[in-house]
Amino acid sequence: MNSRAKVYQYARPVKVAIVGGGFGGLCMAIKLREAGIEDFVLLEKAEQVGGTWRDNSYPGCACDVQSHMYSFSFEGNPDWSARYSGWKEIQDYILRTTEKHGIQEKTRFNAEVCGAHFDQDKALWTLDLKDGSQVVCQHWVLASGPLHVPQIPNFPGLDRFKGKVFHSSQWDHDYDLTGKKVVSVGTGASAIQYVPQIAPEVARLTVVQRTPGWIIPRDERTYSKLTKTLFRRFPLLRKLHRVRLYWSNESRVVPIFHPRLAGLLEKVVKQFIRFQVKDKETARKLTPSYTLGCKRIMISNRYYPTFNRDNVELFTEGVKEVRENSIVFTDGSEREMDCLILGTGFIVDPRIYMKDFPITGLDGRKLQDDWADASEAYLGITVAGYPNMFQMVGPNTGLGHNSIIFMIECQAEYIRDAIQKLDAKGGDYLDVKRAEMDAFNDKLQEDVSGTVWQQGGCSSWYQQADGKNVAIWPYSTWRYWLKTRRVEDRVYHWEKVRQAQKAAS
Repeated sequence: MNSRAKVYQYARPVKVAIVGGGFGGLCMAIKLREAGIEDFVLLEKAEQVGGTWRDNSYPGCACDVQSHMYSFSFEGNPDWSARYSGWKEIQDYILRTTEKHGIQEKTRFNAEVCGAHFDQDKALWTLDLKDGSQVVCQHWVLASGPLHVPQIPNFPGLDRFKGKVFHSSQWDHDYDLTGKKVVSVGTGASAIQYVPQIAPEVARLTVVQRTPGWIIPRDERTYSKLTKTLFRRFPLLRKLHRVRLYWSNESRVVPIFHPRLAGLLEKVVKQFIRFQVKDKETARKLTPSYTLGCKRIMISNRYYPTFNRDNVELFTEGVKEVRENSIVFTDGSEREMDCLILGTGFIVDPRIYMKDFPITGLDGRKLQDDWADASEAYLGITVAGYPNMFQMVGPNTGLGHNSIIFMIECQAEYIRDAIQKLDAKGGDYLDVKRAEMDAFNDKLQEDVSGTVWQQGGCSSWYQQADGKNVAIWPYSTWRYWLKTRRVEDRVYHWEKVRQAQKAAS
């Protein structure tokens, strides 16, 4: 650490530091203010809030959760233009919400946190920032989320390619794709959105697919002016619409727990593929061989028809190497290219994307060591041995069927309750009991074993390399709400440091 590191503009420790200015960090900040807790700072690594929706602006970028569900329950928006909104509309919603609740004034921008260390004698955390400064706090909330570090494949020869290369989350809007020979690697949630958008512009588009995904039809309806007026004048109608969407989404969890039912739905989706793709061989390549729901289910009406275009080809061979002006596949075939687009997703295993983010807890223990085999937390929020440290969208709290905003709100309420309960007890820190955390995770892994995520050799980004699912919440979301409504005293150690130690600090 820089010996001249300073404590940034605070004469004393702040009560709460929030790391990350996406939906999670914003929700946490708002909930603290609602509770009358003003002694907090939000640390954002970029120049603006927004997280995923600030960074991802590729052509066709939109959310695959309905707009009225992909927004805060306490900050409804009657003016969503469509069932599924684009990135710009979502980012504008985030900015409006941030301004309305005065979160900008509590945010320090260009403040990337790169480490955190707990002093158990003082019951304080020190957060190290990349600029050499520090922030000292009693509590801190890691709200950076799992989708912010791009997965960049290490193709042999990539460094000698003379053309343009960029990841979908770092889209170069100044680069004109018109008339270019483009190769797009990856067929995940981002690629199925930008591929149909750029296909009419380019001279030739080669889509490189490793594993096909299950893609279902997208509801592309817009909200009429009358509907938006009614939602604005009668908020109850908007709320009822949101409730309907919630339970409609929640019903999707049924085939996840009953793989045989998922098999029946597969037949319908296969017919959808055959109907939309003219060439039988291409349709075959686009049809998954794994159980529906094993990987993220995607939505699009435009992706499959893109392969009916004369200038679009699907390649299922692996990449052997990249040359100065071309790409070579494992079958020996070669394609000239002007531009390589990496729709290869993100590094979602925190053991990897946080490898250069040291976190030290009680008795000098290190989170990287504790997570050596798997990243685990109690309710995805707290980790034994790391007092007053909270996570949002932590281990096993991701979803494959409903809105992550629902989970974020549950987590923010839980963290707020923990902070207030500690104050009420006159304590300095709370630490989840190891036995409680282990029992929670043992039961979770037992239950996830019977779902489609672990059936029939399923392999997805939900899992670690060894197959353990550390990303998905394997139950209904209302069960998560029940578990996070309040903090149970018995689950935690509630500690008070010796007054003499505090006075000495």
